[in-house]
Amino acid sequence: MPFLITRRHAIAGTAASAATLALGRRPRAQDVTKVGFVYVGPVGDYGWTFRHDVGRQAVEEHFGDAVETSHVENVSEGPDAERVIRQLATTGHQLIFTTSFGFMNATVRVARQFPDVRFEHCTGYQRTDNLATYMARFYEGRAVCGTIAGHVSESGTIGYIGSFPIPEVVRGINSFYLAASKINPEIGLKIVWVNSWYDPGKEGDAAKTLIDQGADIIVQHTDSPAALQVAEDRGVYAFGQASDMRAFAPNAQLTSIVDNWNEYYIRRTQAVIDGTWESGDTWGGIDTGMVEIPPYGPGVTEEAAAAADEVKRGIAAGELHPFAGPIRNQAGEEVVAEGEVLSDEELLKMSYYVEGIDAALPQ
Repeated sequence: MPFLITRRHAIAGTAASAATLALGRRPRAQDVTKVGFVYVGPVGDYGWTFRHDVGRQAVEEHFGDAVETSHVENVSEGPDAERVIRQLATTGHQLIFTTSFGFMNATVRVARQFPDVRFEHCTGYQRTDNLATYMARFYEGRAVCGTIAGHVSESGTIGYIGSFPIPEVVRGINSFYLAASKINPEIGLKIVWVNSWYDPGKEGDAAKTLIDQGADIIVQHTDSPAALQVAEDRGVYAFGQASDMRAFAPNAQLTSIVDNWNEYYIRRTQAVIDGTWESGDTWGGIDTGMVEIPPYGPGVTEEAAAAADEVKRGIAAGELHPFAGPIRNQAGEEVVAEGEVLSDEELLKMSYYVEGIDAALPQ
């Protein structure tokens, strides 16, 4: 099956300038509110960036001609990001969303230079009076996926494709493993790091390597459907990432984690229009709809579906926490005591594997 990766409205972030801002379709009015988005990958990745762009389009649909959106895709996490963000700030954008962890320092620097512009950084932790942060509790979705994997895996070996060993990704690995091992204590993870958010070639090769090592389920924290396509071709199961990828792997996809930014982007744009915008931190999960679990694929058994539904319901109701103790790290040290859960502050700093994961975490 070929890779179905398009480049709709593709803009090369490395050459970003005034000419490279992809303007929204609506004409400017004198009092129009301009909202900018900075993307780490192409909008056609069908994963992380695709879902953020769905949110951008939701803003256009909701506000009509009162709002004009711009987006720049394929922006590298380095000096290019700062140039792109500054360009948006100097061209009349009142609100700018930067949508990758590696954009954090660049966003902070530009925010300090433009105190009258409102900035929002996704997955980061640094804030100022005009810079807010937001992200979704993806690890909750990983707990649902891990529950399914624990029931469905026959080999007892799960392959996990990681992007970068940052807390966000490590949280997901740990959450998935903890949930899967509750169902099958003998289950094991094999982890391959590709050091990229979006590289279909590397992602596909990683999936092939993991399957060759005995994995009968592939999990990914990368942005293309390449791994799912390999799973479909090789007759194993997989989970989608950031969006519902079942069109690429109708037999292989067990389910996915869908990032839903629509309501958040609309609400924060409205706050700028109303003059009520304030800096802060938002971390939404299954209960708020920011994390969604799409319908299960044909490989999910009735038993697995029922268990996953119960985990999803418990998380949404606040009755179940993926990081409820007792939990130990690989060194055998207790990190969460019986009857306690990890705080958000501890989750944000997670830099260790939990006990039972037989792999070294890159430093």
